[in-house]
Amino acid sequence: MSEFKMPSLGADMDAGTLAAWHKGVGDRVQRGELMADVETDKGVIAVEAFESGLIERLLVNVGDRVPVGSVLAIIHADGPATASQPLQADTVASATPDSVAAIPTAASEPQHAPAAITDRVPMSPSARRLARELGVDPHTVHGTGTGGAVTRDDIERAAASERQRVPAVPAAAVAPPATAPAGARMNANAQLRMRQTIAAAMSKSKREIPHYYLSTTIDMHAATSWLAEHNETRPMADRLLYGVLLIKAVARALHTVPELNATWNGQQVILNPKIHVGVAISLRQGGLLAPAIHDADQKNLDQLMQAFRDLVQRTRTGGLRAAELSDPTITVTSLGENGVESVFGVIYPPQVAIVGFGKIVQRPWSIDGGIFSRPVITATLSGDHRVSDGHRGGLFLSTVEKLLQEPGQL
Repeated sequence: MSEFKMPSLGADMDAGTLAAWHKGVGDRVQRGELMADVETDKGVIAVEAFESGLIERLLVNVGDRVPVGSVLAIIHADGPATASQPLQADTVASATPDSVAAIPTAASEPQHAPAAITDRVPMSPSARRLARELGVDPHTVHGTGTGGAVTRDDIERAAASERQRVPAVPAAAVAPPATAPAGARMNANAQLRMRQTIAAAMSKSKREIPHYYLSTTIDMHAATSWLAEHNETRPMADRLLYGVLLIKAVARALHTVPELNATWNGQQVILNPKIHVGVAISLRQGGLLAPAIHDADQKNLDQLMQAFRDLVQRTRTGGLRAAELSDPTITVTSLGENGVESVFGVIYPPQVAIVGFGKIVQRPWSIDGGIFSRPVITATLSGDHRVSDGHRGGLFLSTVEKLLQEPGQL
């Protein structure tokens, strides 16, 4: 018998809300198969089963907010599951230790009926909240997003269509609202919670981690020339972005300086045997997430490009899995698209390093005594001084630079 628990999806998470069950009592689940959806301050995350077996009991109802580590379900390795019983509040309380008692849901968060386990509509957390606010049933909405996902525009169109079917109330009979619309208040509350979550994590990082910072300027002529030539023979949809070269160079450089691919458990460094690069992705509603591209050093550039596009799409439509948020061993961030030339990131614990890249700019560059205009990029490293030092950090950045001079070998 094993316990399926509320996972930790980051150092800044202390609780989550069960958004949906993908499995029911008596169902068989395989390790890695989707088990439930968990809503955090950063969105709805699909959580995989950690063990294979039969689901014996579900201990938490959809809509319940519980701390990290709370038992959500019991999975039996063999034998028949017990009969399904409706979940009662006292059942959850008796099954959950006092130390991980359920956290009451805030009054501002609307309660809603559990979603059908086998009929979950693909949609972003933002669209899901808007549907609740406007009273729109997502199951009745035709999704126009990627893979049929329901978008905010789809929800708004459905709400507008519903209003057209309701007789209009004379304007004189409608009192002007005393405050902002409920939807605006809900969106503001969600953004406030995300900013509070990010603030807590970053404050903890700056308070507890002794950061050191390094930067170097890298000549990108070889990389951009190779990329332009390589992309000429490809359809537009299959072309590579220079960002995947940066990610691959970081992943490969970690073989030279493995202590940067590690976590700090409070007392000692733990080296990670695999390289899962977290990529900082901005969210349309504000804030950001940094899910992992698994085994980034083992993927070729085409596979890495595909994984990157898929990760961005699912991050912004609410389709991430728990492992993608809990597995990053180092993070790469870039503000180049915003015109920023350099960024010194704050380490996301328990990771021990974050790599930053700015935009590619043309600068005078000395080559064999001559001055030429070259495309260059500023690469930065924020490192945890408990784990590494400037010498090792400098070796890492110089390795990244060398790898980018031979892009065809990445």
